[in-house]
Amino acid sequence: MRMVVGLGNPGSRYHRTRHNVGFEVVERLASRLGARAWRDARLASTLTADLEGEELLLVRPLTFMNESGRAVARHRPQQLPLERLMLVADDVHLPLGTLRMRAGGSAGGHNGLRSVEAHLGSQAYPRLRVGVGDPGDPGRMVDHVLGRFTAVEWRTLEAALERAVDAILCWARDGIGPAMSRYNGPVEVAKEAPEGA
Repeated sequence: MRMVVGLGNPGSRYHRTRHNVGFEVVERLASRLGARAWRDARLASTLTADLEGEELLLVRPLTFMNESGRAVARHRPQQLPLERLMLVADDVHLPLGTLRMRAGGSAGGHNGLRSVEAHLGSQAYPRLRVGVGDPGDPGRMVDHVLGRFTAVEWRTLEAALERAVDAILCWARDGIGPAMSRYNGPVEVAKEAPEGA
């Protein structure tokens, strides 16, 4: 078994905000695998999908971001090694659409990852960060991460979300090394053809 957790805030108020890209990724992963039966359990919505005979447990915490670790700790199977747990989160320190998968490391100021680290008692769990861009002004950070993407930004992000799903599938099939080498970096968005072309 492997477990993939997308971080975000519950409720329609936060739908498609920058802080909820983790939810977007696990929802697209579930759709890609043909699994749609999300179930609300204590502290999280969960879904089990099949990937070539291996069970994938997908999790969306129902706690708010800074309490994500409670949901992860509750739903992580008791004997699941940390290297088989993948966290997906937004990152304001990465340009919009850039992916960065790592085998471990610090929370980097992300409250959700900080909570997970505290509840697991370790930084040694894989994580995939999805760049949502930096507002440039620290005073605007909360509004930035809780704000929605513009139409132009969403076009870039949508390509990154699909690439993030590819990266997670690669991690599950081939391991973290190949996934990092193939998918870390900026997403390439095809330019629209000019009118009349």
